Amino acid sequence: MKAIRLNLKKRSYGIIIGSNIIGLLGSCLKKLNIGTDAYVITNARIKNKYGAKVSKSLKAAGINLKFKLVADTEKSKSIASLSGVIEDIVDFDKKRKIFIIAFGGGVIGDLAGFVASIYKRGIPYVQVPTTLLAQVDSSIGGKTAVDLTQGKNLVGAFYQPKVVFSDLGLLKSLEIRQLRSGLAEVIKYGIIKDPKLFVYLEKRHKDIFKCNARALLNIVWRSSLIKARIVEQDEREEKGLRTILNFGHTLGHAIEAAAGFKKYNHGEAIALGMLLACDIGRELGLTGNKTCIRIERLIKAAGLPARIKKIPVNNIIKAYYRDKKFIGARNRLVLIRNIGRTKIVENIPLELIKKVLRGRI
Repeated sequence: MKAIRLNLKKRSYGIIIGSNIIGLLGSCLKKLNIGTDAYVITNARIKNKYGAKVSKSLKAAGINLKFKLVADTEKSKSIASLSGVIEDIVDFDKKRKIFIIAFGGGVIGDLAGFVASIYKRGIPYVQVPTTLLAQVDSSIGGKTAVDLTQGKNLVGAFYQPKVVFSDLGLLKSLEIRQLRSGLAEVIKYGIIKDPKLFVYLEKRHKDIFKCNARALLNIVWRSSLIKARIVEQDEREEKGLRTILNFGHTLGHAIEAAAGFKKYNHGEAIALGMLLACDIGRELGLTGNKTCIRIERLIKAAGLPARIKKIPVNNIIKAYYRDKKFIGARNRLVLIRNIGRTKIVENIPLELIKKVLRGRI
């Protein structure tokens, strides 16, 4: 088991990473002293598989709990879903000292965190991520949000959890598509910050699909550490440091939205977004061809898409213009010089973006 401390003064918290540690959740939360009544937001599959273990662990620590089930789809990150959860939590919150547990993947983490940020102007919550993507990325850093039909994560807040509790044993139940989705974010960390991690993935990505315990601990710990250290320096993405975490996400989110959040999951869309960012960098003379080839080779080896299928370019462009990372009328993309070195570029011509999109269709 490994632990990382994310230092944000009064908002600091730990990231705990280990295999088959779900039974320790209750004692961990008891030490935090954040409440006696847990409102656990999860989905039916996770509750059926792990709900009894979580319930046993929390009750042994003297913590009462209620499970709230939401659908295991991006649709749960909607205003309607948000409203339904808040109304239900009001009914639960009678003479109780409540806190929220986000027990699921990125969708549940985003939804639960945003509920915690706005209910009674903020109540404690903890992240218990159950997917690789959530463990290495979305559970860390306090970004919470829900979607609108016009775009992804357009309504949200920065709101830090009290702890991130990553049990690698939970990943063994994932389908390979979900593991691939999470691996896309790990690849991102290698590209933007850690050339050694990128080389490790080139050599050992197959171990991740086998849920090799040592490989999982290595990539989750290294990815979590990278994100923690970046968030410490730029919690609210105001200094430009945290912006590099958006590599592949601007156009990736546009692809997700243009496809109605159905055709591609998050990691698949981000893989495409990273390749498009490489294509743009190559067109601008910023990213070398060898670097682009290495990245595309790893993305393909991981079983992630390298081509956009059956989504009109104009639909992607419309979604792209709704992206919250625009500064007024100026676009802003994270590009790379080479593995481990990024550059934020603004005012990229629309025709160039359309050109690289067409080149990926």
